[in-house]
Amino acid sequence: MPKEFKRGKLAPLPSNVLIPERDLDKSPILECRRLGIDFGGLRAVDDLDLTIGRTEIAGLIGPNGAGKTTVFNLLTKVYNPTRGSILLDGTDTAGKTTVQVNRMGIARTFQNIRLFHNQSVLDNVLIGLHNSMTCSLASSILRLPSYWKNEKIARERAMEYLSLFGLESHANELAGSLPYGAQRRLEIARALATNPSLLLLDEPAAGMNPSETAELMENIVRIRDTFQIAVLLIEHDMNLVMGICEGICVLNFGKVIAKGSPEQIRENPAVIEAYLGRKGVAEA
Repeated sequence: MPKEFKRGKLAPLPSNVLIPERDLDKSPILECRRLGIDFGGLRAVDDLDLTIGRTEIAGLIGPNGAGKTTVFNLLTKVYNPTRGSILLDGTDTAGKTTVQVNRMGIARTFQNIRLFHNQSVLDNVLIGLHNSMTCSLASSILRLPSYWKNEKIARERAMEYLSLFGLESHANELAGSLPYGAQRRLEIARALATNPSLLLLDEPAAGMNPSETAELMENIVRIRDTFQIAVLLIEHDMNLVMGICEGICVLNFGKVIAKGSPEQIRENPAVIEAYLGRKGVAEA
């Protein structure tokens, strides 16, 4: 039996948007309003409204081609929306670049792992810490005491992130030499090193066995609790989604067909028909 996780109960904001009760006294970390993008004559995402509480673990699900990864690309400014707005911590991200929204607080992982495979495990996380490095160019070139101080702090912090995922003993190994599941954990550690307020995970359980998936679920909950951040994940593993997500948004052909708690989504006829296939699968 998979481990059961305590999930926060959803409650309405004055706007009637549902977020976890514990986040009601804080402004949402993410608000998408009528978000959409067209590719030629194709509406890949249409009229998406999505609100995420500051410490919410949320799921974005739907069949293949529903537009889920396109939403992530909109949030991270890989694509610019055709219409609508994205507010991160109340600030509109219109006109921002991918680097700028990362500095504003959005970090992500990818469906296909993207690591610096020929760099060490430690160096991969150090790269993620670039946002917090305060050393000047001159200090770096001349190797002044301030450079070595910053370098020491960065390495200590990087090791803390690796320790969180049980990777500290692999710090000096090449990232590409790690087993698949460990590479997944390293990619998440690197994303966390950028100090996000919203972490986007694109199919984090892809290719994992049941044991690795169970460990991943524990890691995601621990990330939320340790760093007090929000997590939005795309995932096809319904045991994972239903096990840890508090709010779930379901896409089909680029449009939202359902939003709510896992219990509401599990029983939603439109979701069962469009994504889960049949009632028996939804109740598994």
